[in-house]
Amino acid sequence: MSALKTTYAAARGRLLPILTATAVMLFVAAAHAAAPGITGTTFNLTAQPAYLNQPDGQAVYSWGYGCNGAPAGYAPSTIVPAPCPLMQVPGPTLIVTAPASGTTTVTVNLTNGLPAAAGNTSILFPGFTVATSGGVAGLLTREAAPGGSVTYTLTIPSTAAGTHAYYSGTQSDLQVEMGLYGAIIVLPAPSNIPAACNTGVHASNVSAQGFWQESDFRLAHAAYNHPQACYDREYLFQFSEMDSNIHAQALAQVNAKTGCTAGAAGCSLNVPTEPYHPAYFMINGRSMPDDMDPNYSPFYPHQPYNGNPHMHPGELTLLRIIGQGRWQHPFHEHGNHVRILARDGNLILSQSDQNSLAGPLLFTTTTTPGVAMDGIFYWTGKGLNWDAYAHNPLSQDPSAKLPCTPDANGYNTGAPTAINYFEWCQDHNKPLQVAPFGDVAGGGPATLPDPNLFTNGAWYGGSPYLGPNATLRATGCSAGAPAGSCGATGSTPPSGTIANSPSGEAGFAFMWHSHNEREITTNNIFPGGMLMMMLVDSREFVIDESN
Repeated sequence: MSALKTTYAAARGRLLPILTATAVMLFVAAAHAAAPGITGTTFNLTAQPAYLNQPDGQAVYSWGYGCNGAPAGYAPSTIVPAPCPLMQVPGPTLIVTAPASGTTTVTVNLTNGLPAAAGNTSILFPGFTVATSGGVAGLLTREAAPGGSVTYTLTIPSTAAGTHAYYSGTQSDLQVEMGLYGAIIVLPAPSNIPAACNTGVHASNVSAQGFWQESDFRLAHAAYNHPQACYDREYLFQFSEMDSNIHAQALAQVNAKTGCTAGAAGCSLNVPTEPYHPAYFMINGRSMPDDMDPNYSPFYPHQPYNGNPHMHPGELTLLRIIGQGRWQHPFHEHGNHVRILARDGNLILSQSDQNSLAGPLLFTTTTTPGVAMDGIFYWTGKGLNWDAYAHNPLSQDPSAKLPCTPDANGYNTGAPTAINYFEWCQDHNKPLQVAPFGDVAGGGPATLPDPNLFTNGAWYGGSPYLGPNATLRATGCSAGAPAGSCGATGSTPPSGTIANSPSGEAGFAFMWHSHNEREITTNNIFPGGMLMMMLVDSREFVIDESN
């Protein structure tokens, strides 16, 4: 168990557990997310039982899909090869590529490794044409009996793309609750990627990443065969909740029926799923702060995917979002609205102009059970009316005087190797405060508050801006600065003092969380549940999602 999890578990019995923002940053800094999964045209899955770890120290008996043997490959291509266990929640993300024309098929072979008393199991693939073989007849699809298998063959047309859910079609009120769900991502054929997604500012962003020795972790250059579906970074978030009482009853009945013969009288579960009182609220199978630990962390052998997004200013960040539980979850992404591109793989097009997207701007991406959506999150610093990159004309630090040459849209996009690539030039050289007082002797733009003024300690995350050596300039002299140019030091530790060097990550932290207050707790303890951070980092900070 990690140090943070141990502290959290110890606080579980107190009335008000204390988890400082500094402790959160310890885990925010180290882990990134991307949209990892397995690739191929044939996927061999199994349904198995295992235990899911929770930040309150509990291990909850669950069921989940996993890999029945080594998969054909992993994606994104730059990710470190990772394990695909026999059971995980969510199930393995299946990443497939649509054909350039016509159709292709994808095969999913499912073996039922659940306890005999759990009975049959299956998978539904809504939105796809599916042929089945083997197994036994079921209410919604063919099913795998205990110890048996069933095959599903999906037809993927060239026009198919986007994010989709898959989940059990057998006694779904129990089996989905127990963890039998996952995601399918269909990518456009490379030849169908719009030219606009491979040129212009998107190509410049790849150049910027290359200059700073950062890999490209996208699965494709566009989410759909549409020029307005280009993106620069992507993340997959699956939202679900869990009633541990249901899981405990399932475990008790499984143990009581150990050794029984599947289908025999008395060898079946009778677990009530109402009333429903979930105590755990999860993103990709984890609750905060666990969702900010690395992908494939050994602390969570059956919860391999995290939820910890990063981006650089100006990047179009694709959010793939699925509601996988029984409740709607009003999830709010601080920093900007999310422009919805599509739902369940269907682009939202203008009725008057089929070449234009018409998806709404959402303040909260409210997830509906079984429904997927793709949207773009975007942040540039435009409109702040102060220099987010810490350029201060009074500063004697040469790195604070980078030029900003606006393009036709007002951004500095002509210099992808510059730290201030994609700066909004209208606010260039505007200190945070118009008046000089409050600056740190001209090396500012902000004097950090005295920690003694804070009721709950140093919750202040550090300097409120990006830029080269930003946190160093706010708390002391940066390397190479002329003697006497930095003046007094600030009194509050800079961003990431525990986990990061101040000269490393110096960005904005936007809290992303459910707007249902109950859902940002873990077993009624705050903070927890559906909560994470979007970190907008300066260009020199390398976002490494290879684990």
